[in-house]
Formats: sequence, C-alpha cells, structure tokens
Amino acid sequence: MIDTDSALVWFRRDLRTGDHAALSAALRDSRRVHCVFVFDTEILNRLPRREDRRVEFIWMSIAELGRELERLGGGLIIRHGRARDEIPRLAAELGVGAVFTNHDYEPLAIARDAAVAAALAAQGVSLRTFKDQAVFEKGEVRTQEGRPFSVFTPYKNAWLRRLTPRDLEAHPVETLAEHLAPAPGARPVPALESLGFAPTNLLELPTPAGMSGAEALLGDFLTRIEAYHERRDFPGVRGPSYLSVHLRFGTVSVRRLARLALEIGGRGAETWLGELIWRDFYFQILWHYPRVVGHAFRSEYDGIAWPNPAGHFEAWCEARTGYPLVDAAMRQINATGYMHNRLRMVAASFLVKDLHVDWRRGEHYFADHLNDFDLAANNGGWQWAASTGCDAQPYFRIFNPVTQSERFDPQGTFIRKYLPELAQVPDRFIHAPWKMSALAQQACGVRIGRDYPEPLVDHDVARKETLALFGKVRSRDRR
Repeated sequence: MIDTDSALVWFRRDLRTGDHAALSAALRDSRRVHCVFVFDTEILNRLPRREDRRVEFIWMSIAELGRELERLGGGLIIRHGRARDEIPRLAAELGVGAVFTNHDYEPLAIARDAAVAAALAAQGVSLRTFKDQAVFEKGEVRTQEGRPFSVFTPYKNAWLRRLTPRDLEAHPVETLAEHLAPAPGARPVPALESLGFAPTNLLELPTPAGMSGAEALLGDFLTRIEAYHERRDFPGVRGPSYLSVHLRFGTVSVRRLARLALEIGGRGAETWLGELIWRDFYFQILWHYPRVVGHAFRSEYDGIAWPNPAGHFEAWCEARTGYPLVDAAMRQINATGYMHNRLRMVAASFLVKDLHVDWRRGEHYFADHLNDFDLAANNGGWQWAASTGCDAQPYFRIFNPVTQSERFDPQGTFIRKYLPELAQVPDRFIHAPWKMSALAQQACGVRIGRDYPEPLVDHDVARKETLALFGKVRSRDRR
C-alpha cells in the first residue's frame, strides 16, 4: 500500500538490486523512490592506508549498482561526507517523507543511525530500517529461558528449528521498479583519487566485485559444493566459496545462499549452511554483548597480562616467524587481503598462544587488512582462537603449527606458493625446514637463518607458558 509520495533508500552493506529488503519496502510503500550511497568519511578517515582494496571493491560495486538501477529506470545519487550529515541534507533536498535502510549491528553504526534518525525526525521524516544481512537477527533466536545463546551448536539447532520457507523468501525489486526515480543531475562515480584513495592490485586478484562478481563466484562454487565439507580446510585446493567479501558488502543475498544450500542438500551444502549460521550467531553476540569490542566475552580473561614480547607482533605481521604455514598465511593476507579460514585460526592461535601477543592486536591487524572484514565475525574468530570468547577453543587446546601444516597442507602446496624460497624443500621438511641438515639445506638452495628465518619460538615451551598465563587467572578466580 502506498503511504508516502517519495522516499529515499540508503545503501550501505547491501550493494545489490535483487532481494533487497529496504529497497523492496520503499518501492512497495512509495510512489517515487530515490537511491543514495554515501562514501562516509567517518569510516574512510579511520582507514590506515590510502591503498585499500575494500574501498576499491565498494567503488567498483557502486558503479555496477548505479548501472543496474539505471537499467531499471532509476539511478544512484552518490555523496562523499559524513553520512549523519549527508542523509538528512539529501532527504530535505528531495523532500522525501521517509528514508529506508537495512539494519547494521555494529556499535558505531548503531550510534550513527540513531543520530540520522534524530536529525530526520526533526525534519518530520521517518527512518525505517529492515533486516537484510542476516537470516535471523538480534533476539529472534533465543534459549527456552528467553536468553541469548552463547554456544553455537544449540544456537544452530534452534536456528534450524525456527526456520520456515518464508524466512528465506526474496524481497522483490524488479517487479516494482516502475517507482524508481532517476538520479537528479546524475554524475559519474567519483574517481578513487577524489575520495582520497589510490588503486590497488584488486583487478589482478580472483576477487571480482559487484553483483556480477558474486554471480560468477557463486556459479563456480555450485559446481563443487558437494565436496565443500571435504575440501574447505585445505588452503592449497579450491575449497571455499570465496563469497565472504560479497556477503560483507551485500552484493549477494544471504537468504538466497541459505535457500540454495537447503535446496541442494548433502554434506557439502549442509556444512556451508552451518557457516552461514555462524555468521548470524556472531551478529547476535555483537548485538547483545557490544562489550566484546575491546574486551573478552569471558570477562575473567581480561585479567590475563599478555607479555607482548618485543618484536613478536612485527615478525608475525611480516611473515618472519619461521613457521612456514603461519608465514605463508600472513603473506597471503598482505598480498591479497584474503586469508583462508583454516589459516585464520592457525595464524591467530599462533600469535596469541605461541608468541603471547594480546589477541586484540591481531584482531586489529585483520580488521585493517581483510577484504571481508566484518566486526562481528572477526571479533568472534579472534576470541575463539584466544579462548576468551563465547563457545571458544578451550585454553588448553593449542594448535601445533607444524601438525596443522602437515594435516592441511601435506605436500606444502600452499606454503610453496607464498614462500617461494622454500620451493625446493622436500615434503618431509617443508613444515619444519629448520630440521634439515646443513647439507640438505644446501641441496635445496635455502639456508635457514639467512634465506628463511629460524623459528621465533619453540612451540612446546610456548605452549607451557600459555597454560601458565591462563592458569594464573583461573587460580585467582577460584579464590
């Protein structure tokens, strides 16, 4: 039912035209619908580097979004400034009765949206928000006692019990597109340089942007989804969907992906659906417990005095730990902005439990470098690895970087790709090259300590020190 003459749809983490909750609602409820994306300087100005693949990914995705809106008869207004200023200003310029947008669950975004809502209300304009980036959000899935879940498996079971076909129905856009309004005084997408950023190597990477990029990756994944559960943990093979960055920026609908997983069925699709449910799980953790940003979910572990030995964090960042799988993982993220999920766990565990560096430093590094950085999932993953979070790896279970390497990169395929200096090392030494004799090192053209670092720490010694760190806090709490 039409209830407003004109509306404005504010795109954020939802850079697509298909199955879009806010856009569909606006088209259903309004005679004329304008669309806008704001390059928000409150976000952009916090980024540490001017060469940021995420900004370029957004920039390319916005260009495609604008073209698609034009094909449907509308257009995309692009602003550069503080969204909390630009949205109320544009709403006044256009004379709209309502602004439609989709929910965001991060604390800074919640504060921004509250400021925008207040400014709009002062103009007599409403801010209407919708669920779009999660299947279930906030308090929709609770325990029988009405509390939020803090353990994943019971959450997953409750999530699946609650799910109905209606939860995964697409929100129509194209059939309502007659209500789209062309962008007034349409201008091209501003150059990256005018936004204060520079081109990156994104075009050289297998990370296609926009809705078309998501379609290409999804099409490829669907040809091998049946083996996802068998291949996903091995970084040297094509196992994952590689859709995480597209989920992060909403160039594909999570409802569509969950629906596909259920339709396809089988072990691979079921395992992949589980990963999508993990995403909802961490969203609801962040929503209910915003203190996890900067603090341990299990507050007693805020009492751990992380030693942060001099040089350890820098060696980890620069792939100089002497443990090949960890160093290869760090070279991957530094070169591409992507890191395989198994390696995220290995690299995080190594930083915290072998190098004894505060997990928050690693969390921030991933936040700065991952193309698919999402606060909820990144915080949840780091706290899982550090044993400080909800449903975390128990503190006494510590990944051995050598056995992880032997198990998940048995022939050293991934290691050799990112550490070419070890390319000629035999398989039996590729996971622990410091065990080679001087003669063996000479034969494969690498000298440990010169061409590749010696191990920064002894894993067995570091493991005992980690147990002692946690033991001090746990014994203190028992008093």
